[in-house]
Amino acid sequence: MFNNGTLIHDSIQRIHQLSRDAIQLAEKLRQQERQLRKQGMALPAGSLQKLEAIHVDLDGLAHKIQEQQTELSQLRMLANTTEFVNSSLDLDEVLNGVMDRVIQLVGAERGYIMLHNRVTNEMEIVVNRKLDPTSSQDEEFIFSRTIVENVARTGEAIVTTNAQEDSRFKEQDSIISLALRSIICVPLIFRDRILGTVYCDNRIKDGLFGKRERRLLNAFADQAAIAIENAQLFEQIQQTLREITAIKVLLDNILASIASGVMTLDGQDVITSYNLASETIFGLTAESALNQRFDLKLPQVYEQIQREAQLVRSLSENLTVEASPTLDQRGPLSLNFKLSPFKDAERITQGVAIVVDDVTELKKRDATIAAVRRYLPPAMVDNIRSIERLALGGERRMVTVLFVEVRSFDTFPDAMPPREVMELLNTYLTISSEAIHHHAGLIDKFMGSDIMALFNTQLNPSDQHAWDALSATMRMAADLRTLAAYGDVSSEGKAYFRIGIHSGEATLGNVGSTDRREFTAIGDTVNLAKRLQENAVYGQLIVSRETLALCQAHLSQTDWIGYRELEPLKVKGRVQPAYIYEVFDTAEVSA
Repeated sequence: MFNNGTLIHDSIQRIHQLSRDAIQLAEKLRQQERQLRKQGMALPAGSLQKLEAIHVDLDGLAHKIQEQQTELSQLRMLANTTEFVNSSLDLDEVLNGVMDRVIQLVGAERGYIMLHNRVTNEMEIVVNRKLDPTSSQDEEFIFSRTIVENVARTGEAIVTTNAQEDSRFKEQDSIISLALRSIICVPLIFRDRILGTVYCDNRIKDGLFGKRERRLLNAFADQAAIAIENAQLFEQIQQTLREITAIKVLLDNILASIASGVMTLDGQDVITSYNLASETIFGLTAESALNQRFDLKLPQVYEQIQREAQLVRSLSENLTVEASPTLDQRGPLSLNFKLSPFKDAERITQGVAIVVDDVTELKKRDATIAAVRRYLPPAMVDNIRSIERLALGGERRMVTVLFVEVRSFDTFPDAMPPREVMELLNTYLTISSEAIHHHAGLIDKFMGSDIMALFNTQLNPSDQHAWDALSATMRMAADLRTLAAYGDVSSEGKAYFRIGIHSGEATLGNVGSTDRREFTAIGDTVNLAKRLQENAVYGQLIVSRETLALCQAHLSQTDWIGYRELEPLKVKGRVQPAYIYEVFDTAEVSA
């Protein structure tokens, strides 16, 4: 079964054959007419003219049918193209498809689609096509800029059948150098806004483009402009969505990295955002919390901040509140809440933004530190966090080390019960500790009836650490003598303390394991201070020459503290003897 195209083609061929037959018949009649004239006869008048007219009419009919067939094909292509340009929202696909169909539609040699750049305010080539693959690359992008700019400015199509002879364009360099002949350029218009142009030319054929091509290309450009606008809008929407997605991912990452819990509530107290830290604080996953009512998912928390949340909504002001809810998942908690109005683009409050910090452990630590303050000087407690920053190991540092034996166990009466011994010993230790703390000393450890104290560590830095230690010792000695004289009948008025002090470099830091460690000092300075204490007699305070030297500026201004040099002390492990001094209260000696 033949299609319409085949039938039309066959019809045109038959018409052409009839036209040829008419010419042949006319030629034969002319031959017959010459023979008849020799015999004095003639053909009927007008016979040859009628045959020639039939020939002309048949050729005209064939040409008209051919033109109609061409126009029909173009209209079909236009319809197919219209369907194509409206079937895709991909801008590159639309533009390339448009250009391919334009070349076929008008039979051009080269073609360009140019769009208006809103930033540079210039026309830019976005698609180009050429049928001749041997043409140079530079030639590809040469076109009549004057024609393009005129069309882009006026919105009127331009057609020239022979640009070489067209007075409007024949002086242009591009037309001269490329020998351009047929040119057609139509605008891409969408709602009275010129998006760009479609430009086609041909260097070979004159009169290739006419009114029909102009009409067809205008109709095509109208449809293409709609498709291009839709594709550009779609691309803008896609870009906006990508930006929104990127922003959301960034915000999610930021929220996930924030140590504080962050969540937002809408006007109905529905949880609309909920970060990772909130999951940890409340023991409730985001999956369980999101899009759920706050008062139903976390009623214990809601009860304690409900009033503030309502005030934030009504007053549009920031509020803070402390809450102590008990959650099934985590038990009793101490939480700090910061509530802020959550506003839209018009600055209208739509909900509440909540930042929550879990201070449960901090409160426990503060309670622990408060308890520690009963045993350590306040200044030292303020520096206690620095212990955590010290790695296992230590650092060399000038310190003063104090050792005191408050009362030897063998000086207690044998008949005294152990409980009373312990109570009395704690009294001695308390008196000594208070003196050390009063002068910013750090008690390193208790060893039975002995105390080791450090001055000028990282926790209690002091430029007069030797004087601090000596002052603490003088106070301690006075208090221990008073206790022995008036508060401890078992001592029979005799002071049983022994004290040694030495200043020098020691290594200070944490010793132990990663799970359990203690802060201490080690080295020869510590050992010598201990040896001085062990060599003291009951009621005696011995200091090294190094400590005494550091205290001279203060001693020169004090008349109640005296000292005298003792025999140098040979200490195991030291080559040089230790030069030592006994320090005493001049009032006690004179008494």
